[in-house]
Amino acid sequence: MAATSSSSSSESNEANSKWLDAHYDPMANLYTFSSCIALADLHGDGEYKLVVGDLGMAGHTMRLKVYRGTGLASESTLLDLPAAVTTFLMDQNEPRTPAVAVASGPFIYVYKNLRPYFKFTLPPLDANPLEQDVWEQAKEDMIDPLTLKEMLEGIRDKAEIPLSVRSLRFLAQDVPEMENFVNLHKGQPIKRQTVITCMSTLKKNMADEDAVSCLVIGTESADVLILDPEAFTILAKMTLPSVPAFLDVMGQFDVEYRVTVACRDGSIYILRRESKRPKYCIELSAQPMGLVRVHKNIVAGCSDETLQGYTQKGKKLWTVYLPAPLMTMSLLDHKSRGFQAVMVGLANQEVHMYRDKNLVDVIRTQDVVTSICFGRYGREDNTLIMTSKGGGLIIKILKRTAVFEEKDMSLGPPVAQSIRLSVPKKTRLYVDQTLRERENAVAMHHVFQMDLYRLRLMAARAYVKALESSLAPITSTLQEPIKMNAVVQGIGPTFKLTLHIQNTSAGRPSINLLVSFLYDQSLYAMKRAFFKAPMLVPGLNYPIETFVECLSDKGISDVIKVFVLREGQSMPLLTAHINMPVSEGLAAA
Repeated sequence: MAATSSSSSSESNEANSKWLDAHYDPMANLYTFSSCIALADLHGDGEYKLVVGDLGMAGHTMRLKVYRGTGLASESTLLDLPAAVTTFLMDQNEPRTPAVAVASGPFIYVYKNLRPYFKFTLPPLDANPLEQDVWEQAKEDMIDPLTLKEMLEGIRDKAEIPLSVRSLRFLAQDVPEMENFVNLHKGQPIKRQTVITCMSTLKKNMADEDAVSCLVIGTESADVLILDPEAFTILAKMTLPSVPAFLDVMGQFDVEYRVTVACRDGSIYILRRESKRPKYCIELSAQPMGLVRVHKNIVAGCSDETLQGYTQKGKKLWTVYLPAPLMTMSLLDHKSRGFQAVMVGLANQEVHMYRDKNLVDVIRTQDVVTSICFGRYGREDNTLIMTSKGGGLIIKILKRTAVFEEKDMSLGPPVAQSIRLSVPKKTRLYVDQTLRERENAVAMHHVFQMDLYRLRLMAARAYVKALESSLAPITSTLQEPIKMNAVVQGIGPTFKLTLHIQNTSAGRPSINLLVSFLYDQSLYAMKRAFFKAPMLVPGLNYPIETFVECLSDKGISDVIKVFVLREGQSMPLLTAHINMPVSEGLAAA
């Protein structure tokens, strides 16, 4: 019964799934990443094949493998670990068959019709002159190996230009082997070579899918190079603050393009045409694990188990917290429906698909996915290809009836809020109003300026009136920015008068201030009519209290004036008028 129930549940899950299980080979022995797989029509027959840069086992038996359908069609030996694999059209010749570019170490191996066609080598870097002098002395037997080691270690710790690979290998040698190493290599010139870290393609002058493309590569020396597709010369060179790890390119080289680079310093830099330095910078919360562009937005996966969305100018849009560490990510581009989503392979043997911050689908796999790719494979347009940590190959096909529903898994506004309103078309009244504004623009501007001047005049008059009548007790001098308000409590004949004084300056206290009251002594008597204010700290409210006794029984009231002065000066800093209420106690008596 248990076996029956489990089989029925798996059948129901498969029926509810949006994908068809086309092929699964756990023994395919494919060890690669998303940057080392590509789909392309290599022979121009309309049948797309899978190109894989296989890392091999423990750094051995690196191969370039080509799959057709479910079987291996061909394979070629690679001399070094592949960093990236891409396909691109390098000329207008017929048939339009793309070339395969494999970035490995400081080289790019170009294959045409799956045969070696060209090898591009990165230009060497300038060597450290101090390092060259030291090795020249070793060549002339002027210093022994131990002295050479001490001098190279000092250069490594202080010099701005890094040491060459030869010097680094020499420093890693044991003492008995140093002399043999020096005798073997001292006659050779010193070369400092960088390596390729990432690679992508950029359309040359047209946006068509079958247009000629340039290669865009990132190097360990923190440079981004754009290569000519025919002569393989460097068309453009841009420098970054850190080593690039992931690339995303859009546009055309001859028109306008934008290169988005995620670097090892935890930042994303955006380069534009004819810019030697980054145009925008996005600081991520952790190290980048992947970079994908969805329409005009940038989506980055980070090592703190988050997925973050940004605009192309660096403004943060949203953050999604993933249920497990991120292993790989790629773009799902369903061109027939205009649907794009981000595919994320997680360490819990699941593949999540997000449209913006909304989870639209979850695929559970038999093993942890390390590379993922979506596109045309064979003659099927919507094919999902994945490789697992154990070397397995997983192929799934999207059902034609599949519909991706947005399941908002995060807090925030509902999905319906992002749907645009159906704004009606422009009415005849709107068109007439637009024509009238266009014809009478100068007169309307004059009327607007007149109303603006009147408003400013009214505001200035109101401000002067408030200052003269002390309706707004606040100092107008910049030397002592003080404000004060008064509160009168009681029904008489004795009132409690409270002054609230506040220093409004940014960071300078007010000292040596005096508070004095001026009133009609035949109407009022004050218990204390003179105060010495404490030091006023900026931002704090200081209450000063006193009592006022009404002496008249005729039910009349008067104004009490308050002056805030500085000790030793006769001109008050602040003046206020307090309208005293009628004493109800004496009136009743």
